[in-house]
Amino acid sequence: MNHPAPTPLDRRLAEVCRKCPVCRRARQRPTGLASWMVRRVEARFCPFCRAYERVYGRKSHEPVS
Repeated sequence: MNHPAPTPLDRRLAEVCRKCPVCRRARQRPTGLASWMVRRVEARFCPFCRAYERVYGRKSHEPVS
């Protein structure tokens, strides 16, 4: 699937998600409460989480490899 390149706004929004304490905790502990919350709630409604996925190509709760 061909995705368009992320815009500068996407990059700024993704940076907020990268620093978000809930998303950061979800990436560190994928089995915890924060991860569950990000998977179920924030990914559907949070523009920062959606931008993170567009910029980095992975969900905001997935651990960084």
